[in-house]
Amino acid sequence: MDITVGIVGTGSMGGAMAARLLDCGCAVQACDLRPERVEALVRQGARAAAVPAQAAAGARVLIVCVVDAAQVREVLFGPAGAAAALPAGAAVLLCPTIAPQDVEEIAARLRDQGLVPIDAPMSGGPARARDGSMSLMVACGDDVFAAQRPLLALLAAHLFHVGPRPGDGARTKLVNNLLAAINLAGAAEALALAERLGLDAARTLEVIQQSSGQSWIGTDRMRRALAGDFAPRAQVTLLQKDSGLALAAASAAGFRCTLGPVAHDAFNRAVAAGDAELDDGALLRLFRSAP
Repeated sequence: MDITVGIVGTGSMGGAMAARLLDCGCAVQACDLRPERVEALVRQGARAAAVPAQAAAGARVLIVCVVDAAQVREVLFGPAGAAAALPAGAAVLLCPTIAPQDVEEIAARLRDQGLVPIDAPMSGGPARARDGSMSLMVACGDDVFAAQRPLLALLAAHLFHVGPRPGDGARTKLVNNLLAAINLAGAAEALALAERLGLDAARTLEVIQQSSGQSWIGTDRMRRALAGDFAPRAQVTLLQKDSGLALAAASAAGFRCTLGPVAHDAFNRAVAAGDAELDDGALLRLFRSAP
């Protein structure tokens, strides 16, 4: 695809998306606080950008793939920010999981600068981002979605246009991630119980995978956790953050969650136990240590 795309934030997800776009023939201008991440993409054909403004220069689309709303604002509107460097009418994909009200405020600022905001949080993990099989939850106008669909389809085999209102992509992602947190906490607790009952936990997981207790996130994370693999694909802190954001959104809507706070507390306890930077399957360690 003959298009120049800037991307700021080339960690596990952003780096995988950038590599995918390079494979599809896009010109990619990559920026990250960690130079080694950009250097890896340069070896694949990307152009290095020292600051967000350089990643944005001449790009028709900018992908922002950082961690939180503060970082998004810094990338777009801070010193050497990307927004001022983008050509008029360029699209900005907001891919982090952040609060809906932050998406709304950032989108309004982008529109005021003649840019096209696209609320586009993602799900699926780095491997699926790399091969283009992940999910994108997109909120933007119908005309914007139609115009950007060819590029979005390169990134996501599961492409959901959830509506025109900025923030609805974030709301959809928070609902999904709250359920992911609940499912993961439940799977970790169940397998810790299996071990306490004297069962072979790996064999028990095989049963669960083919039975009514199965969930994708439980199976994916617990398979690695049982093998002692806690290398971070998605750190404990991410679902801690996202479940907290989901509970805040629920509170703002006047909805009282029952299971969400329990799962969020489990992630808080895992962080307090020193597992913040581990893969979120490290919840198994938390439940294993329960009295």
